[in-house]
Amino acid sequence: MPKVTFLPLNKTVEAEVGQTLLEVSEDHDIGLEHACGGVCACSTCHVIVQDGTDNNLEPQDDEEIDTMDKLVSTQTVHSRLGCQARVKGDVTVQIFNWPPREM
Repeated sequence: MPKVTFLPLNKTVEAEVGQTLLEVSEDHDIGLEHACGGVCACSTCHVIVQDGTDNNLEPQDDEEIDTMDKLVSTQTVHSRLGCQARVKGDVTVQIFNWPPREM
């Protein structure tokens, strides 16, 4: 099983191949924000992939790219949306909006 490490928590958890980073975070009570419910309509689940970008996540689709384009000031070449990035192997991600806001 692939392993996903969430920073700054430094928490490593197991994931199923094909799960999104958001699904993995929810399965393990990580606290990755997702204001739109995980349907690629916002960018609150923004993560920065520290390791595993090229081979261990499915590539971005057009919908994710369009949503990411709204993150002009905070987007990096390693930015992904947790609700869209599907796990294929081990990855390490930095949660952009940490700590989560109080709801």
